[in-house]
Amino acid sequence: MSKISAGKYTQEHYMAQAIKKKTMVKKKKSIREVTRGRVNIYSTFNNTLVNVCDQTGNVIAWSSAGAMGFKGARKSTPYAAQLATKTAVDKAKQLGLKEVQIFISGVGPGREQAIRGLQGTDIAVTGIKDVTPVAHGGCRPKKPRRV
Repeated sequence: MSKISAGKYTQEHYMAQAIKKKTMVKKKKSIREVTRGRVNIYSTFNNTLVNVCDQTGNVIAWSSAGAMGFKGARKSTPYAAQLATKTAVDKAKQLGLKEVQIFISGVGPGREQAIRGLQGTDIAVTGIKDVTPVAHGGCRPKKPRRV
């Protein structure tokens, strides 16, 4: 084999790189076991978002009414929220989820039905907490300008 120089590297260098690429073995993604977790439900007037997290807050599964295929006004219905919750929890059950705490936020129509959808599965609910922020009127406004 003759050495052909193409700028900085020789032909042998590129051949070695090609052989390395073929022999590299990809690591198998490790499936982690998550037995306890948190379900964050965010219900707005237009949609309902459901995140299933582990204890440290890393999202392991999620779903929303829009992701379930609902569009427009049907996206904000309680039924869409229930289906979104069931889908997210079913994804998390494949990782071994057994018990969850529910944190619900927002004022949309899917709040209660999302919790009922979660209780319909065979996952133990250890607590339900409403973390909706409460408005307090904001900061004190500036004094009026005198002209």
